[in-house]
Amino acid sequence: MSSSFTGSKNKPKSPVFVTRDSPNALRSHVMEVASGSDVAESIAEFARKRQRGVCVLSASGIVTNVTIRQPCDSGAVMALHGRFEILSLTGAFFPGAAPLGSTGLTIYLAGGQGQVVGGSVVGSLVAAGPVMVIASTFSNATYERLPLDDEEEASAAGGGAEGQVGIGGPLAAHNMPLPNEGELNHSSFSWNHGQANY
Repeated sequence: MSSSFTGSKNKPKSPVFVTRDSPNALRSHVMEVASGSDVAESIAEFARKRQRGVCVLSASGIVTNVTIRQPCDSGAVMALHGRFEILSLTGAFFPGAAPLGSTGLTIYLAGGQGQVVGGSVVGSLVAAGPVMVIASTFSNATYERLPLDDEEEASAAGGGAEGQVGIGGPLAAHNMPLPNEGELNHSSFSWNHGQANY
């Protein structure tokens, strides 16, 4: 007398395939900014229309009519005329309100004579030909004040939802006012990405 065991525990399990992106997943983008368009305004408009935050990683191309604020103590604003090659472009944009200093672009440029200049973009940044921008986008960001104290660490570990705020609406400016002390803490910046058109 023989018996056979055909229980499910003896069968190999099929692999699980995830066919839908997580709402919090980063997405990679190669953006081409058309000649004559403002690079910073184009990226900010992309963030508004897609309702996603944008993190600019790099860019290449030629720009003209650049207005930057140089680093160091002077903080002088410079209007650069002529054609400049992008050496580095980094920054971030949010589709809604954001803390001061969390949005905008930092750029380094090479001039025709080999000079290098850079700073924060505070005005125009016009593409003088196609400008290719490499960026990632995200749908949620959490505002943190560092360093964390013991109470905040315990709250974060316990999954406390206090202080979570959804922020939306149009991006009125590149830099929004910083929240009052204690107003935002472990806050979640989230946007209704479900209505975005991809």
